Amino acid sequence: MEVLRGKVRLPPRVVLYGVEGIGKSTFANNAPKPIFLPTEDGLGEIDCERLPLATSYQQFVDNLGWLCQDKHEYQTAVVDTLDWLEKLIWADVCRANNKKSIEEIGYAKGYHFALDQWKEVIAGLDYLRRERGMAVILLAHAKIEKFNDPESQAYDRYTLAIHKFADAYVREWCDAVLFASRKKRIEVQDVGFNKTRAIAKPVGGDGGERVIRANESPVCSAKNRFGITGEIPLSWEAFAQNLS
Repeated sequence: MEVLRGKVRLPPRVVLYGVEGIGKSTFANNAPKPIFLPTEDGLGEIDCERLPLATSYQQFVDNLGWLCQDKHEYQTAVVDTLDWLEKLIWADVCRANNKKSIEEIGYAKGYHFALDQWKEVIAGLDYLRRERGMAVILLAHAKIEKFNDPESQAYDRYTLAIHKFADAYVREWCDAVLFASRKKRIEVQDVGFNKTRAIAKPVGGDGGERVIRANESPVCSAKNRFGITGEIPLSWEAFAQNLS
């Protein structure tokens, strides 16, 4: 039996999520030779190369299959976005089970059934990474969700705007889950009558400096396997500096 040792360098698998308009697509478009696999119609203002908009799960699989099998020189596959892909997956599950809503399947079975499609998607993306040498960037919107911390009181934080079953599966596969946000500070103002109010003020220009958070915190769900600590600028160049 051959025993292997040492690091195996493969292209990164990255999830980047954040609020609408923060710059997720721009981040991905600055990666090496990207090709977008759109599931939502939101790339009109970005000069990028993309496959046809997928309006069904099968269309998305066909697009992914083309990228896996046909000859091309793209180096980065960008799924834009995971939460809209999830809608296509749910619609496919409903069609297969003759239901109008995934909730009608009952006992959360529909969400478990949807994992079969998620596994198919991840298998295709893994093929791109291992066999075609492509980086993978998965974009997603953010949602605010209550986190029940066993070591403290429950609190709200940002996380991926997909179901928790899919979130766990995608998160385990990826090398990094990155949260994009704007830097801000909180000022407390006296409004009289012994009352105060908290006001968020941007730090930096353009409504606040855009940054990436790459580590778990009470503010957001995040992780990385690259040793990134603290905040870094929201740009592919800044992120890539941490991959060497």
